[in-house]
Amino acid sequence: MIHPIPFILLAAVAVAAALGMLLSHNAVHSALYLVLNFITVAIFYLALNAPFIAMVQITVYAGAIVVLFLFVIMLLGAERLRSVADDVGGPERFHRYTALLLALALVGVVGYLLFQGGVGAAIDPTAGATLDASPQALGIRLFQSYVLPFQVTGVLLLAAIAGVVIFGHTKKRGGENA
Repeated sequence: MIHPIPFILLAAVAVAAALGMLLSHNAVHSALYLVLNFITVAIFYLALNAPFIAMVQITVYAGAIVVLFLFVIMLLGAERLRSVADDVGGPERFHRYTALLLALALVGVVGYLLFQGGVGAAIDPTAGATLDASPQALGIRLFQSYVLPFQVTGVLLLAAIAGVVIFGHTKKRGGENA
């Protein structure tokens, strides 16, 4: 287990990186703040004695996903984000109020679960002790039991890449596609 002072420092870095990601007006800076947040979460996993999950966190999220985000940002040329102050009315106002309502509902549900003792109350630490938790066993279980979700994820990523190419495609002046 991690001592309280490093935990508080890491938690402060993780929260600051998350706020930096949300409040940054530059999309590239937001993606870099996201990398910092993922790395601090990986350090939390290391502190909880889960090195495999920490390395998966760094490899999959901080590596592949953020590289994909940066690729899409650079391909679309969306480095600068619009300011929320630019959206005075219309559907954007509806989205802001809906997001605020959903955020309040989330905070309410988490608060209710924390005060009722429902978070982690039914966890038995010896329940999974007989299972093989090696990376090989995890890989075999994932690719035997969850083949369809992996294939659906692959199709969704392929559709996302095709969408980026289609939307990022610019037209020449004569009306011809570039």
